[in-house]
Amino acid sequence: QVQLVESGGGLVQPGGSLRLSCEASGFTFSSYVMNWYRQAPGKERELVAIISATGESTTADSVKDRFTISRNNAKNTLYLQMNSLKPEDTAVYYCSVWRHTTRFWGQGTQVTVSS
Repeated sequence: QVQLVESGGGLVQPGGSLRLSCEASGFTFSSYVMNWYRQAPGKERELVAIISATGESTTADSVKDRFTISRNNAKNTLYLQMNSLKPEDTAVYYCSVWRHTTRFWGQGTQVTVSS
């Protein structure tokens, strides 16, 4: 079955960096578009970044020029490099894949940006 396992979250000061990882299994990772979402307390889940099977990517305006999505198809792993972090980036971050008629989610990893 599809499994997505995020890691790399934590507490970081404003201006700092983190790299999130998402290990995927149970499907042909290299064939699918992958996404990073985030959900802050009291807010709806929002799309942060998307990457195609061949590596074309786009990011939300709120994180453009600070966050970079990438993938390693040989390792079945999705990444999110986050630089110049701001307190408003505090959220639980999820990787996700839409496969057939179902959207699958990982368990999420907490990112807290605070001094």
